[in-house]
Amino acid sequence: MAFDGIVTKAITTEISQLTGARIDKVFEPNKNTIILGIYQNGINYALNICIDAQYCRINLTTHQKPNPQVAPNFCMLLRKNLIGLKLKNIITFDLERLIILEFEGFDELDDIISKKLVIELMGKHSNIILLDDTNIIIDSLRHIKELDENYRDILPHTKYTLPTSDKLSFLEIKNFEDFKAHLNSSISKNNNTQSMNLSDLKPNDLPVNISNTFNGISKNFINAIIKKLEIKETTDKELKKIFNYINKIIANIGTNSLSFEQIKNSDNIVKDYFLIPEEKSDEPFKLNFFIDDFYFYKESNEQFKNYRNTLLKLILDTLKKYKKRLYNIDEKLKECDNMDKYRLYGELITSNLYRIPNKNVEEIELENYYDNNSKIAIKLDKRFSPSINAKRFFKKYSKLKNALIIVSEQKTETLKELDYIESVIYELENCSTIDDIASIYEEISENEVFKEKTSLKTNNKKSKLKKSKLTKNKNVSFNPIKYTVDGYTVFVGRNNKENDYLTLKFANKNDIWFHTKDFHGSHTILKLDNNLPYPSNDILVKVAELAAKHSKARNSSNVPVDYCEVKFVKKPSGSKPGMVIYTNNKTLNVTP
Repeated sequence: MAFDGIVTKAITTEISQLTGARIDKVFEPNKNTIILGIYQNGINYALNICIDAQYCRINLTTHQKPNPQVAPNFCMLLRKNLIGLKLKNIITFDLERLIILEFEGFDELDDIISKKLVIELMGKHSNIILLDDTNIIIDSLRHIKELDENYRDILPHTKYTLPTSDKLSFLEIKNFEDFKAHLNSSISKNNNTQSMNLSDLKPNDLPVNISNTFNGISKNFINAIIKKLEIKETTDKELKKIFNYINKIIANIGTNSLSFEQIKNSDNIVKDYFLIPEEKSDEPFKLNFFIDDFYFYKESNEQFKNYRNTLLKLILDTLKKYKKRLYNIDEKLKECDNMDKYRLYGELITSNLYRIPNKNVEEIELENYYDNNSKIAIKLDKRFSPSINAKRFFKKYSKLKNALIIVSEQKTETLKELDYIESVIYELENCSTIDDIASIYEEISENEVFKEKTSLKTNNKKSKLKKSKLTKNKNVSFNPIKYTVDGYTVFVGRNNKENDYLTLKFANKNDIWFHTKDFHGSHTILKLDNNLPYPSNDILVKVAELAAKHSKARNSSNVPVDYCEVKFVKKPSGSKPGMVIYTNNKTLNVTP
């Protein structure tokens, strides 16, 4: 359910316990978020206020967010005006997504001063506005100069006015008949017809119509209710179930008889939630804690996806560049395949100079003494003499011969680069946290293959994720995946740099190293404890299966996995991260 009016009322009811607390800190971790540090009875609280269009909310938070080194202007203004003041009152307006925090304190002359912080949670029109005691806007997080008469100007030194709405507050509904009448009227109005009413609607039409009629009730909430109550039609009986359910939720706000239900997708990931009434419990329902975790992980997942997709695009662009380079190299190699014919032409012309006219010859037919004197036609440049034409053929042969050596070396190097890029793509496709992305970004930032890519742009057009934001130091973040196999400890690297550290620094020389043969994958180390015997073949197979599972061949069957002692694994000088050579290996064929 969206952070609608019902959730707003429930959240602010819980937050009201902080009335009388003192503001001692103010932070602005990003352009859409303000965090108020509140002190009460020896306990520090953090009130998170977010006006992001997708995640607008107010809630107590326990999740720390990184703050900029230099506080933004609005943050400095709030510190100047609010720190030291006490939270006097929290004002809400029925089921409006509008909260006013009233503060009061004393200035240097012990005169009473008061300030108001208005929080408007209205999607793209969300804002945080600081007012003086006469409701004049001191400043706001977003300055709004609206050309549309339906919206207000939000600018410093102007009078603050409450937003207006043509929707009806659900709290004003007296009974079901009143609910039904208002809903019918709204349906007729929105469809510009007097003949259309509830009976013409299907259950799927109810969320948008109820949301458009009553303030503070979201479409997602009604949709969740319809599914929970298994509403199949729009009869009075079914509509009354919805009406009573909403009323029960509102009536239980601030009591021990309220909880929430999670909505999960096919991957069992929580994508939404909605409030539900339940039997009275011993502990009061803490909506703040649930909201805090829900949105924190939702924002983190979104940020993770944005970073990963953006970084993937960067890497795929590089992959495209190197594939084009390989194509051009192959074209040059095709040309080199014909170099011997130019040497032959030069030799035949030189041997037959006496037979060839000295000027204006475009083509000559000669006997190829390398092929039983078979006839061969040779085109000449008539601008030059036969001898010069022969020299030109020898020169072209020599040029292609030298090029063959250089281009062959270029192809070998390009294939290595392509293999490395594909290994990075594998890493990125299998990472699961922003820290994993940070490690990959640090790796490619230090690699010549990606030298043209200096910054990572996020989906936000105005934002760039620079290296310093993802990685604070050059130390390897070492946090390999850990398994236990029949008493033996197994470590699996999460990226190329970690693979290097795991194999070459962390592992002992007698530990056993595993890696899929001919497939990109993670380095896998089976640690050998002195107290444990050398692992049996069954254990080796299980570890090989783990190595195959953490590889590009994880969905294949009969995957070959090489293994050997770590002392036989070497890293060639100048090779890319994660690239090693090994000897004295054996191979196991396993199914991940």
